[in-house]
Amino acid sequence: MKPVLLGMTFLLVSYICLGDHICTCFALVVCFVLLANAVRQPGKGLSDGVGRAVLVTGCDSGFGHHLAKKLDSMGFTVFAGCLCPEGPGAQRLVEEGSDRMKVLQLDVTKDEHVSLAKDFVEANLPKKGLYAVVNNAGISDWGETEWSSAEDFQKMADVNLFGAIRVTIPFLSLVRASKGRMLYVSSIFSFFNCLNMGAYSVSKRGLEAFADCLRAEMDSFGVKVSIIQPGNFGGATNILHKKTPQDIWDGFDDVRKLKFNQKYVEMACGYFESVCASGFKDCTLVINAMLHALTAPRPQSRYLIVSWTDMMFFYLCPFLPTYVTDSVFQMSPMYHRRKAMLYS
Repeated sequence: MKPVLLGMTFLLVSYICLGDHICTCFALVVCFVLLANAVRQPGKGLSDGVGRAVLVTGCDSGFGHHLAKKLDSMGFTVFAGCLCPEGPGAQRLVEEGSDRMKVLQLDVTKDEHVSLAKDFVEANLPKKGLYAVVNNAGISDWGETEWSSAEDFQKMADVNLFGAIRVTIPFLSLVRASKGRMLYVSSIFSFFNCLNMGAYSVSKRGLEAFADCLRAEMDSFGVKVSIIQPGNFGGATNILHKKTPQDIWDGFDDVRKLKFNQKYVEMACGYFESVCASGFKDCTLVINAMLHALTAPRPQSRYLIVSWTDMMFFYLCPFLPTYVTDSVFQMSPMYHRRKAMLYS
C-alpha cells in the first residue's frame, strides 16, 4: 500500500511541476511501484506460533487484550501482562484462552514487576523461545500545557516511554536469541501536533526515537523492530481518561481561572469527546497490522493506521513545512472560538 501512495504523491507533484509531461511521469510512477513491489516480494512468513512465545503488555483491555486472544488462537504461548490480573479483562483471557495463555501482573512503571515477569517468562518458555515483545501498555490524557504540571508529563512518559524501555532492555537478550520481533504501539500524535495533546505527544515522540535507534542496533542481530501508529481509536479502547469540565475547572488556581474561562473549558471538553466518538469503533485494523509485523518475513518499520480520507495527509505530514501543518488548526472553528474566548 505504501509504494502505491508514494507513487500517487510523486505523480501529483510531477503533474504540478511538469504539466504536459504527465504521460512520462505516469510511466515512471508505474515503474516505481512495480520495482517497489518486486523488492518487497514476500517470502514465507509464520503460519502459526507453535513453540514460540510472545510477551504483550497492557492486556487488561484494548489492543493488548484482543492481540493476546488472537495470538493464543494461532498457537503462540502468550504472556499477557496485565495491570490488574484479578480484573475482568485478565480473567476473560484466562477463561477464554487455552492453557498456553499465561496472565501475569505487570505494571510497566515498576522495576520489580518487570524483573518478576522475566523470571516467569524464562521459567515457562516453549522450545523455540521468546519470539516477540509487544510494548502496548499506555495511558492517555488531554489538556492544554498550562492546565498541566510537570508531574502530569512525567506520569505520561513513565508509562508510555520509560515503561517500554523498562520492559525492552531485560527481554532483548531472549528476543535476540530467537531472531524475533519487537513492537511498539505509538500514535499519530508522535508526529502530528495537536491542541490539548502535549504530554501524550511528548511520550510517543520519545517512544519512536527509542524504537528507531533500537531498530538500527538490532538489525545486525536479525531482530525486526516495528512501530504501530494508530489514529483515532479512542472509542475502540479504554485508553481515554474521562473527566468533566468541572473536574478540570476545579483543578485551576485563580490565575488560570482568569486566563481560561469556564465556557471555554466546557467547549474544549465537548470538542474532545466528539472527536473521539467519531473514530474507529473496533480494533481490527490495528490487530491486523500487529499480526503482519509479527509474522511477515519483511515487516514494515512503521504501520500508519488511519481512515482512507486521512491517509494521504498523514503520510505527507512529516515532510510538510511546519507552517502548513500548523495551518490545519487555523481552519478549525474551535481554533477561532478559542482565541475569542481566552481572557474573556
